[in-house]
Amino acid sequence: MPTNRAVQPTRCPWCQGDDLYQRYHDTEWGSPCRDDTTLFEFLVLESAQAGLAWITILRKRENYRRAFAGFDPQMVANFDELEMARLMGDSGIVRNRLKIASAVNNARQFLRVQQQLGSFANYLWGFVDDRPIQNSWQQMGDVPACTRLSDQISKDMKQRGFRFFGGTICYAYLQATGVVNDHLVACFRHRECAAT
Repeated sequence: MPTNRAVQPTRCPWCQGDDLYQRYHDTEWGSPCRDDTTLFEFLVLESAQAGLAWITILRKRENYRRAFAGFDPQMVANFDELEMARLMGDSGIVRNRLKIASAVNNARQFLRVQQQLGSFANYLWGFVDDRPIQNSWQQMGDVPACTRLSDQISKDMKQRGFRFFGGTICYAYLQATGVVNDHLVACFRHRECAAT
């Protein structure tokens, strides 16, 4: 008997059961990103995620976009105590004083990297010779929480003055921005991301 239900492609298990998570997985996660505004956005969001589930931050993403001036690092770098107090009163974001202060601090460091190297993308992708790392994980249990690369980048960024960006957060950042392709090999996005 014919059915009208479309066959769903195989996806990484972590995005199953939530439409927002699935859209993010299908359209963004793991796609190589070289756009500085997007790289700054993920720097803010991944740092905000520390100790929380990523879906929590994803659901607040539009609030973050509004609160953090469209993720314009120049504008965020100029946030003063008044702006930070406003953010602490914003229920649409994670109201953690250290995370908010680190976002402003990280915007300033982000701009310094841009000045030194032309773009933050040049800095980030320089760690992998401008080629995404293609992993071949079979199951979620194979995927590491951090790697030598994420520890190296995290250490370098700390030395440059970035905060709230340890090895585990850094690895999540590398996954999100496609510096590493951590889609499981059975996932339809693994091949798509490998081809970009």
